[in-house]
Amino acid sequence: MENENTVMTDIKVNETGKVSFAPDVIATIANLAASDVEGVTGLGGGFADSLTGILGGKKSYTKGVRVEVGHEEAAVDIVINVKYGSKIQLVCAEVQQEVKKAIEMMTGLRVVEVNVCVQSVTFENDKDEKKKIEEPRVK
Repeated sequence: MENENTVMTDIKVNETGKVSFAPDVIATIANLAASDVEGVTGLGGGFADSLTGILGGKKSYTKGVRVEVGHEEAAVDIVINVKYGSKIQLVCAEVQQEVKKAIEMMTGLRVVEVNVCVQSVTFENDKDEKKKIEEPRVK
């Protein structure tokens, strides 16, 4: 019996067997692709995601991403935080393109939609900027 979290695809390698992807794999790819987009300061998530991160002590690469995976296609919902001053529509469009490209390239699945939800606009922390300026430079 197969694991419930595993989705079978029709991808075959020389008829030697099936290739399957756990939904967390697709979510991780989407998270990393979105995180690399200029203007994205992080991915959002609910209270449960925050609590898991605090208690678990390790970063969750599926935070803020929900995927539905079929046999040949995938749909992604992603929640992002955007840096203040960024053009939000452009950031969202680039997130959609990069997530789609990464998933299709790495898995062979066809991405039918990438829905982006902007959860918050973040501001640079003035304390961190002052700290960077005040740190002595090593020569």
